Amino acid sequence: MTRRWLRTSAATLLLFAAIVFGSHDALAQKQYLVVNIVPGEKYEPVFEQVRDLARRDSSGRLELGIGAIFSYLHQSRVQCTADVIEFLSLSGRYGIPIVVQLDGEQWWEARPDLWNWWDPGRPGFDPANRMNVEWSGWGSEYAMKIAWRNWGRQIRVLPPPNFMSQAYRAACHAEMRALIPLILRWWENLPEGKKSLLIGIKLGWESAIGVNSFYLPGGNALLDLPEEEDPQVKLQGERIPDRGVAAIGYAAVMTAQMADSGILQEAHLAEITRWHLEDLCALARNLGVPREKLFTHVGGWKDEELLYDAAFNSHSCPGWSFYRHAGDPAKDLGVQRVLGRSDAPYWAAAEWLLEGRNTPEAWHSALQRSLSDPTCRYVCIYNWSGIRDDPAAVEAIQRILHDRSEPSTK
Repeated sequence: MTRRWLRTSAATLLLFAAIVFGSHDALAQKQYLVVNIVPGEKYEPVFEQVRDLARRDSSGRLELGIGAIFSYLHQSRVQCTADVIEFLSLSGRYGIPIVVQLDGEQWWEARPDLWNWWDPGRPGFDPANRMNVEWSGWGSEYAMKIAWRNWGRQIRVLPPPNFMSQAYRAACHAEMRALIPLILRWWENLPEGKKSLLIGIKLGWESAIGVNSFYLPGGNALLDLPEEEDPQVKLQGERIPDRGVAAIGYAAVMTAQMADSGILQEAHLAEITRWHLEDLCALARNLGVPREKLFTHVGGWKDEELLYDAAFNSHSCPGWSFYRHAGDPAKDLGVQRVLGRSDAPYWAAAEWLLEGRNTPEAWHSALQRSLSDPTCRYVCIYNWSGIRDDPAAVEAIQRILHDRSEPSTK
């Protein structure tokens, strides 16, 4: 109770300071309800749809915004830069606040020079690249050629990066050094009254090891077989470190010199993920991103697992995914544990979705609870394409925007 009171008091002081001293980010307690664009979807139609949904006075305490993901190792720098510029431009044109997510974890198809250690017939081949991908055992002979992901259905993906690989980290840093100054220049050149269009920059995408890119036992042997013959599995989130499949993370743990034998530990994987995000956030801060504009994004699949702590560092504001606890984030004990010691000005429900067939009342109640902590800067619904034709979700969004609008002065 004391920690919650202190956090609420801190938010009140931020609001008072903003009013008295005229902070350019006007009302420090402003919150945002963000809808995420699926990668590959055209941006402008979404801006048009969100504009039509949010036709109201923009002085409200809750604003509707848009998030987009830019996977900078998935495409050329030229294309990624062009996409970011388009997204920023549309925000300014439509007056809709945005979250810019920079991803170097989930998709890295454009960098075979980092991951292709096994196929001399493909670009980028170099046997030394086995040091840049994850392993399923203590040694490079266990380097992965393939991984699997289930975001609604199971698919094959590339082996995940070794978060501790120097070559991988250098590649992420190089792309961030190209993109972050671009975002900051756009933000700094906005008129004073539009500075709040940049809600924040998000780093990480449910950052973890062995979940969104998991490994089936003996997985490399399946690479040359038809994909339809792959075993279909359901991850068991409560089982750490293997999640019910084959444990991975050995490459990062060995590279970081945490261990080189024995049983892979939950603490090892959580610390690697924490260090990975802290490194990216430190770079972003050095490039000029204020802490209140910088967010991490971590998942959590077991109640109170150590991974929750990886979202927190001194450079940024922590963010997590909410599915099981979308109806009431206060029940997520892992999140609450971290918030209890966080000195960050804000936190975020960086990925959020109320699953199942729900009524407008259920959606509205869940959104209210998720935004009940004034230090929750934004809730990002994944994804707009999945809810825009859902009358219950749309009605609830309109209703909560109306509920949170500023009282009329007339």
